[in-house]
Amino acid sequence: MSDAAPAIPGTTLFDGDQARKGYALNKMCYSFNDAANREAFKHDEDAYCARYGLNAQQREAIRNRQVLQLIAAGGNVYYLAKFAGILGLDVQDLGAQQTGMTKEAFKAMLVAQGQTASRS
Repeated sequence: MSDAAPAIPGTTLFDGDQARKGYALNKMCYSFNDAANREAFKHDEDAYCARYGLNAQQREAIRNRQVLQLIAAGGNVYYLAKFAGILGLDVQDLGAQQTGMTKEAFKAMLVAQGQTASRS
């Protein structure tokens, strides 16, 4: 019997390997709980990323502002929400990026699923 988790197409599982891979990225995103850190990041993103030791893949993902790239680089969506907040994005913006939908289409899908679930 294998200990490996089954693959879910299009999904990066946040497991121990991803946690280790994304430690610096997630630590940096956690730092955004402090307003002074958010301002420091906005002032000089590259220096702020260097301060936390982000690797090339993580820096590229930060520059691109793409959630799936950030997740592939080891980002945990709960920490990434802190980064998204700096950009004026909310959780629905993140969900839309993850599904390849517009925010409006993503919100409509959530409403439709909620209506379906309430009828069950």
